[in-house]
Amino acid sequence: MNPTVHGIFDPATWTVTYVVYDQPGGSAAVIDSVLDYDPKSGRTRTASAQKVLDFVREQRLNVGWILETHAHADHLSAAPWLRSQLGGQIAIGGNIRTVQGVFKKIFNLEENFHTDGSQFDHLFSDGERFSIGALEGEVMSVPGHTPACVAYKIGDAVFVGDTLFMPDVGTARCDFPGGDAPTLYRSVRKLLSLPPETRLFMCHDYPPGSRPVAFECTVADQRARNIHVNDSISEAQFVEMRTRRDATLDMPVLILPAVQINIRAGEMPPPEPNGVSYVKIPLNAL
Repeated sequence: MNPTVHGIFDPATWTVTYVVYDQPGGSAAVIDSVLDYDPKSGRTRTASAQKVLDFVREQRLNVGWILETHAHADHLSAAPWLRSQLGGQIAIGGNIRTVQGVFKKIFNLEENFHTDGSQFDHLFSDGERFSIGALEGEVMSVPGHTPACVAYKIGDAVFVGDTLFMPDVGTARCDFPGGDAPTLYRSVRKLLSLPPETRLFMCHDYPPGSRPVAFECTVADQRARNIHVNDSISEAQFVEMRTRRDATLDMPVLILPAVQINIRAGEMPPPEPNGVSYVKIPLNAL
């Protein structure tokens, strides 16, 4: 059985949140939710996540999973808020433990911040299968952008996270801690070895020129037209391009708050004695 996929685009972060379900009134998963965050004031809102909630209720869906493809650096996750409204388990790839270990040191987090992934309800292993009602999902480990990146294959649809973008945009960067361009190339080829008609759903779109926002294509589209990893590009060519390009990129605007919160499964840091939660800004460290 193939899923019905509803994408909700967040223009502030160029992120697409997906509601994946078997049928109206049936079972669903939410993938890569967004908590609105104003970096000028430090305030959060749930306007983007409310759109997810409204759609789920309109379709009378039962949400069993709230999935993350990785610990995002460009937006905050709304997973805890959605779980409080809809239920379900918050899940991510098991290599989040590696990412937690790296960033606990970078941010000098509290001693009792655990790097065992226990902040999440479930940690997936590569190849693990899970159910969304009548749908069967499979977890595909696709590291390279981060060590913890996974894609979710559900029927004929694959939710690729940041591993791939639309063909005219290319691929994810590999210069974050734990990123690796040769590893990303091999992860991409793993995805592109799927049947040509497989539907691929991107986590982001950064449309060049006047192209409208788009976030779905096929394996065949990527193999023929991806500007970074089409079938004519070798691993050595990709690594050279990716390394050179990454050296010119600025850090994402929200990386400092986003990573600190997303490695906690979207929960805020523990409040200080005044009742306020704080995120840290490591000076001259990244």
